[in-house]
Amino acid sequence: MLTCYIRNSAMTRPPIAFLFPGQGSQVVGMGKELAEKYSVARHTFDEADSALGYPLSRLCFEGPEEQLKLTEITQPAILCVSIAAQRVLRERGIDPQYLAGHSLGEYSAHVAAGTLSFADAIRTVAKRGKYMQEAVPVGLGAMAAVLALGLEPLQGACDQARQETGGTVAPANINSPDQIVISGSKAAVERASELAKQKGAKRAVMLAVSAPFHSALMQPAQDRLAQDLRTLPFSTPRIPVVTNVDAKLIQDAEQAREALIRQVTGAVDWVGSIQALIARGVQTFVEVGPGKVLTGLLRQIDRSKTALNVENEESLEKTVAALTAITS
Repeated sequence: MLTCYIRNSAMTRPPIAFLFPGQGSQVVGMGKELAEKYSVARHTFDEADSALGYPLSRLCFEGPEEQLKLTEITQPAILCVSIAAQRVLRERGIDPQYLAGHSLGEYSAHVAAGTLSFADAIRTVAKRGKYMQEAVPVGLGAMAAVLALGLEPLQGACDQARQETGGTVAPANINSPDQIVISGSKAAVERASELAKQKGAKRAVMLAVSAPFHSALMQPAQDRLAQDLRTLPFSTPRIPVVTNVDAKLIQDAEQAREALIRQVTGAVDWVGSIQALIARGVQTFVEVGPGKVLTGLLRQIDRSKTALNVENEESLEKTVAALTAITS
């Protein structure tokens, strides 16, 4: 009865949105509990193992951490855990009205929307991770999180750093009003970080990443990924998805494909994405997948909204109970 009630109440309650995490949320043991309890989750991991030709499930459940942190493994691993959780939620009768994903998470959103098959998506993000890692030699690129400085002054710092160093640097992840990540060549990122602090940033922290994601330096990766994405079948999303690069809702297969291509070098406008969902009346957001990074960012963007998450059995039951209360 609970399952039917939640699904059938979708038209009478404010819409909910599922948010899917990106790289950095991985942790050894993720997804194991759901796979042990729910056959639909176990099947998801089996499907991933078959599609990739290696035991991704074992790496998620047991590690080692060093291998799970490799970009070409991290990306399919997070997507797999996210879709396992989403499928369990759907089995429990919970479907969202909108979807969004942070960077890699946009692929999870499109699998949930039916735009891409799970097998195609998981093979593609494994190659995406490989291409991104190979685009720039290790040590030449960098990323930094700048705290408590607006986008406009930070853009000015990046412009000045590019002029002074001759390198590449620009905002890459507009995560919240208090956190923007910049990306590019190492010297330019370091100089932009110094200038940001001079302009009043609370902190500028260099990130332990393997490549300068979402920067112009990722063009070689974007070109390679574009060839792969253009060979895959894309369907019309059954649920609207917010694109990272435009922060706009789309329900068109070709728009989905092109947005995923442009995303490799383009900035993730997460603030704009959340604001686009709020403008559609979304009051409740559920982070589906490992960690609570997006839950934290949502609270920085708009604390008045309800933030839930599903990554294991405990969080699943709490979220189901909370959504049931909302529909009561």
